[in-house]
Amino acid sequence: MLQERNALVKQILALSDQIFNTLIPELPQQWLSADVTLVQLRLLFVLNSTGPKRMSDLASAMDAVMSTTTGIVDNLVKKEMVAREADPQDRRVVVCRLTKKGEELAGGLWRWGQSQVEGMLQTLTLDQLKLAVGSTQFLMDNILKQNLAD
Repeated sequence: MLQERNALVKQILALSDQIFNTLIPELPQQWLSADVTLVQLRLLFVLNSTGPKRMSDLASAMDAVMSTTTGIVDNLVKKEMVAREADPQDRRVVVCRLTKKGEELAGGLWRWGQSQVEGMLQTLTLDQLKLAVGSTQFLMDNILKQNLAD
């Protein structure tokens, strides 16, 4: 049973890789040449999904120490993708937000990915879509259980 479970997990991961590798060549060139690291992109996605964040909250969301997050933000400020601002309620607190350039990259990539997935899902039959919804819900439920256990 454990061998079958491990084999199925490997099969899902291999299929995920195939999907990813199929989509990569479709990425618009502007995003492939964006000159950001994966960690920087992750921070941009955090800000894109949550909106402006205090530096301490951003470090927590990145699961990183403050000095590491500060370095990532410093680089993104230099690239004009993130702006630092003083919190109007407490000027000692630094708030980070996406600039227009940062939003164009993170938001654009997110919207592009969503449209690719939507296009793939539109080709499925109703029964296949129901199966996909059930599988996705199982995954989400498992993620939530793991997060509550931590």
